[in-house]
Amino acid sequence: MKRALVTGGTKGIGLAVSKMLLHEGYFVTVTYARDAAAAEDCAQAMREISPHFEVIKADQSDKDEMKSLVKHLQEQKEINCIVCNAGTTLKKDLPDITDEEWEKVMAINVNAPFFLIRDLYHIIPHGSRIVFIGSEMAIHPHGTSIAYGVSKTAVHALATNLVKFFEGTDTTINAIAPGFVETEWQSTKPEQIRQNIYAKTAIKRFASVEEIADAVRFCINNPFVNGSIIEVNGGYCYK
Repeated sequence: MKRALVTGGTKGIGLAVSKMLLHEGYFVTVTYARDAAAAEDCAQAMREISPHFEVIKADQSDKDEMKSLVKHLQEQKEINCIVCNAGTTLKKDLPDITDEEWEKVMAINVNAPFFLIRDLYHIIPHGSRIVFIGSEMAIHPHGTSIAYGVSKTAVHALATNLVKFFEGTDTTINAIAPGFVETEWQSTKPEQIRQNIYAKTAIKRFASVEEIADAVRFCINNPFVNGSIIEVNGGYCYK
């Protein structure tokens, strides 16, 4: 059985991706940072699909936890699919962002997935799949979260640059750039702001998490899609 890893996979897009991979026949390792209740809910939801999964606490801001995750995965001998989904955001005005806040966003969103793939490199067999969850905010900059937008731009660059290091292995690396998605992050967004976003989007709604997971499925099942940044945004900024 092929093995997959989904970081930040206990809710939102990550949970939808984790469920999709179970349906695709993978043994799925799911990580989470702090929300133990969401982790238990995830386990229950996945148990209804397949017994072939595990949920592990691995906060990407904690190097010791990430080292433990790597050691655990190395003991499994190979990892055939990695979906780098975990991330964080920061909504502050430019003058108010501290060094520590900026560095934390970069550490979680950019450094941690790079270190993870670097440390797992020797157990990623030929023909594997690596997918990053980037963001439309890396393509259309947004004024409320410069740290997030810049970090996701770096994620897109990481995906395309890693292609060179896996050349000749039939392993593919791609990034999905979602637009606005119905997740916990968006649940408190005021209706007026939602309507403003709808007005910029041809489909006039947010994406479902399943629609983003389906884009990940496409990358996993098409062996010729490589080095791509795939926008899933409903026609955002189409005007």
